Amino acid sequence: MRRCFGLKRIVCDNGHGGADRRSERTFMSGVLTLSLSTIIVKIIGLVYKIPLLSVLGAEGMGYFNSAYEIYALLCGISTSGLPIAVSMLISSAREMGDSARVGRVFRTSSALLVTKGVLVSGGLAVFAAPVAKAVGNTDAYLAILAISPALLFSCVSGAVRGYFQGCRNMTPTAVCQLLEAVGKLAFGVAFAALAVSMGMSIPTAAALAVLGVSVGSMAAAVFLVIRKRVETGGSMKTESRRRAGGHCVLELLKISLPITLGSALMGSTRIIDMALIMRRLGDIGVSSARANVVYGSYTTLAMPIYSLIPAFIPPITESLIPRLSAAVQSGEADEQGRAVSNSMRLTVFLAVPASMGIALYSEQILRILFGDQSEAIAIAAPLLSVLGASVLFSCMITTTTAILQSYRRVIIPILSLAAGAAVKAVSAYFLIGDPDIGTMGAPISTLLFNITVLVFNLGAIYKIVPRSSAVLRQLPKPFFAALVAMLASYAVYLPLSNMTESNLLSFGAALATAVTVYFLLAVLLGVVNKDDIAVFGRGKNTE
Repeated sequence: MRRCFGLKRIVCDNGHGGADRRSERTFMSGVLTLSLSTIIVKIIGLVYKIPLLSVLGAEGMGYFNSAYEIYALLCGISTSGLPIAVSMLISSAREMGDSARVGRVFRTSSALLVTKGVLVSGGLAVFAAPVAKAVGNTDAYLAILAISPALLFSCVSGAVRGYFQGCRNMTPTAVCQLLEAVGKLAFGVAFAALAVSMGMSIPTAAALAVLGVSVGSMAAAVFLVIRKRVETGGSMKTESRRRAGGHCVLELLKISLPITLGSALMGSTRIIDMALIMRRLGDIGVSSARANVVYGSYTTLAMPIYSLIPAFIPPITESLIPRLSAAVQSGEADEQGRAVSNSMRLTVFLAVPASMGIALYSEQILRILFGDQSEAIAIAAPLLSVLGASVLFSCMITTTTAILQSYRRVIIPILSLAAGAAVKAVSAYFLIGDPDIGTMGAPISTLLFNITVLVFNLGAIYKIVPRSSAVLRQLPKPFFAALVAMLASYAVYLPLSNMTESNLLSFGAALATAVTVYFLLAVLLGVVNKDDIAVFGRGKNTE
């Protein structure tokens, strides 16, 4: 029997069968909690972009997205590795009943993240103008300056988020996401509208819109710090505060640095798009203003839809990592197999129909969301159709990377991402610079990137994970179910679109048909089972 200690939300179980079932329910409940918050956050994100596009126009969104992509890259570099390392180490310490180690990990990671946040945030603020020039969008420097404080607040949030996820409590992370999204929506749109009403320039209005991101990040950080203090009565246990501090730093860095490098490589793909779309379109005679319109349309309309489904996968991996890390620590091969199987099964279940649907209905989706932006839709719809094919691969990259990280094989995802980034950069350079292909080269190169990375990751998992071949054999079932669902949906959409001018009605009927057919086939084929449905029906953490 495992030893219990005085942290909240710990359950000890004498029976292995009961413990396995409880672990299963906890995993699924954690996925549900974060998935629900992600749905709301993504809806807010889409709602946010629609009025912002109306206020700023495609050109203003080009400045906004230039700053946001730089922030996203630096935020990934600053916060991706350490929170995951904290989650893994705290989960392992809890498994061994070592409460003092939990405290050391949290204190050390907090110090590292706050220091990193100060340096990165300050550096971006100081070098905002040179960074804007380097990416080929000099007028975006005010927006880059306005978003720089968000990096510090994200680092503060990252430490506390990693602690709660290591304790398998996903609720604070979910609330944090919601606060950040609501703050971004409320303040960003209000600031942008105020700037335009006062006659400020488009770059200045875009900078004020970006300031909403910083305000939302600050609100999320304040909430998490307060929640952490309430959760632990003001502070962690102080025993062994000074012991093994250096060792704890080294252990955190050993896990986090490769993950951070991987995040940087992943984020670099968006920077590659930004830099090459702006520069290579100029090389084939497109004006700077027109290039900004094209880039703004691509990143405001196509990219958010493409990123929507992959955003549902981190809830799976954030619940997976502490569970799988604990199973690896204890050497429980059966539990490892179950954790990997569940995460892959849920990933493919979500991603396959979404990938097919976005590729098939790209224009219809954009017309519903951005109906009055006909020029931007004309630019973005074919780009989104190509991106739709990448959705599945992007989702699977997130899950397979988390699996490899849980096994401490953190170098493998770095090598696969490096290979993918090289493919992305070379293909984007030549494709975007071809007048016959132009901007279409950006989503094509993204597809090539995702395929390259996933092939590397799956090859490694096949060799490392127990019973991984059984996991991979599950994949054809959702493909078949999704294909049948898409055919059924189009059989409904086609006659309705000819009978009525309402795109919303015809697409809504097609979507309802696709969801119904896919879910029924998924249940019949065993893609989802009664335990999954039961946990999602309860909708609460069972730990």
